[in-house]
Amino acid sequence: MNQHSIVDRPDLHGRDFVLATDLDGTFLGGSEGDRELLYSWIEDNRRTIGLIFVTGRDPEFIADICEGTNVPWPDYVIGDVGTTIAEVRDGGSIAPIGALEDDIARRWDNKGDAVRAALNGHPGLALQPTPFRYRVSFDLDAAAYHPGAEQKVSALGLDHLVSDNRFFDVLPKGVSKGPSLKRLVAHLGIEEQRVLAAGDTLNDLSMLECGIQAVAVGGAEAALLERVSDLEHVYTASALGAAGILEAIAALNLHPTPKG
Repeated sequence: MNQHSIVDRPDLHGRDFVLATDLDGTFLGGSEGDRELLYSWIEDNRRTIGLIFVTGRDPEFIADICEGTNVPWPDYVIGDVGTTIAEVRDGGSIAPIGALEDDIARRWDNKGDAVRAALNGHPGLALQPTPFRYRVSFDLDAAAYHPGAEQKVSALGLDHLVSDNRFFDVLPKGVSKGPSLKRLVAHLGIEEQRVLAAGDTLNDLSMLECGIQAVAVGGAEAALLERVSDLEHVYTASALGAAGILEAIAALNLHPTPKG
């Protein structure tokens, strides 16, 4: 069990480097050896390295993998594709930050039932059963999908996001990973130049586009790479997943990295 403890750690604004990373395909991607190298390096340097998970996953999933595997506990969580912003407390509880989530709740305006009704039976969309607070998510069958869901979502005053050609998320207007990361970084008083955002699919696009230095790890979705190819602040790694994160940290000279 990977017990979480924040004893004697500085606040994130006092650490030298902060990694803000997607999970699937990014922090959880690459070989077992590469993941172990990255995770142990972070754990050995928690006084100088901060860790934020920026993911489509929910807090329950994050708690499960951190409690049951060698995945290090983050300091903060931006979950549910940016609609959850939470701190991780000593012992491993994940608690929403009301000062940041109030605006998300207002933008969502309890429209979950309206979204489910509007998209019920839409060809190519299968509702995911998880009861998210401020989003509704569908599995996407691209071959069976019929256009028109986007217009239904827009008519409700909400945003949609398609990622990895497999997922269709309905989100509050203007809310996604990038804006939520910017808000959390500002809320915590972290200098943006000490942050690296890492991702691999289109649901990471807003995070890689938001102006914070970033890495698209090796094996990233082709559509993501195309969208970020002209962005000077985005580093394109050759190595997969966890190794791609370490590659970018070394290349951008953000923190001394392990020898390997």
